[in-house]
Amino acid sequence: MTNRIFLPALALFFAACSGSQNTETSIQSNPNQPLEFYGNTQGTTFSVICNDSVNITSEEIENILHNFDLALSAYIPNSTITELNEAPAGVFVYRDSFNYFNRCYILSQQMWQISNGAFDPSVYPLVDGWGFMKDVENVPDSATVDSLRALVGFGKGINFTFHSHTDSIGNIIPEFKITKHNGRAKLDFNAIAQGIAVDVIAEKLEAKGADNYFVEIGGEIRVKGKNSEGNFWTIGIDKPIEGSTSEDRELQEIIQLDNRSVATSGSYRKFYEKAGIKYSHTIDPKTGYPVRHSLLSATVVAENCGIADALATAFMVMGTDKSIQFLNEHPELNLDVYLIFTNDKGRMEIFTTKDFEALIVE
Repeated sequence: MTNRIFLPALALFFAACSGSQNTETSIQSNPNQPLEFYGNTQGTTFSVICNDSVNITSEEIENILHNFDLALSAYIPNSTITELNEAPAGVFVYRDSFNYFNRCYILSQQMWQISNGAFDPSVYPLVDGWGFMKDVENVPDSATVDSLRALVGFGKGINFTFHSHTDSIGNIIPEFKITKHNGRAKLDFNAIAQGIAVDVIAEKLEAKGADNYFVEIGGEIRVKGKNSEGNFWTIGIDKPIEGSTSEDRELQEIIQLDNRSVATSGSYRKFYEKAGIKYSHTIDPKTGYPVRHSLLSATVVAENCGIADALATAFMVMGTDKSIQFLNEHPELNLDVYLIFTNDKGRMEIFTTKDFEALIVE
């Protein structure tokens, strides 16, 4: 049995531990029989493995993910994010009993600010307009892009204003408010929500006393401690080969992590072609157009998965040079990063932060 996890840019192939999959019954895990849960959430799959003797049920995990979807899934008609997106201009009032929506919104604001707008959840209208929410017969013309670009901007007061959710003495207000300044503006938290959901599950496991676990949703991962073989968790990073799938992938590197999170974003799998031109799903919020730089994939290792998820996306918007500049300017984030890009001769090259090499398994 090998606890090796393969992390591609946009999906995950997971070589599971031995033992039957459990999505409905309760298990008290022990070192000889890891607790394992697998299932579907947020339009993708999830995996949870714990190698400690803790009491947690599949129902607890599924309830967390269900409530997370009710807050942040744009595919659920009555979710908070859907109701906000469909609301007209004005004050939007909502409840957030589990602090999932507010946590995502606040961290997204922080990531928007620190990335200078490269990470921007308000890019939804552009992603939709370019055909990555639905098929389009023709790519949008410049006038259409300009009109959609006017709906983008996550700074306070541009399209949305997130109001303080505590009263004058610090008590949390049960009903929250966001002012929506443009009725056509919409938010898409897909580039950060899965990472935060991973953090929420990991925090739940730790609250139960877990010190050795693996949590993955849609390829975003957080691990702590060791697997059932007594080794640190190993994760494989895909080589960015255009047209490759989960069945015919090749590994670029294998890394080993403890008490860290990792997320990868890439441009080589999700795109479409019109009139011989390829259009990447990564949209630059500032220009309104799909990025056309040489960065193929960005893998980010961080202390929590929400930050890793958001910054992997931000780096794919920035490109190689600006990503390296960002890393030099923000050592306080304690990031380990692996960038794969093509040089001016079309050859694949890599850039790693100085401590990333220590994570690579020889």
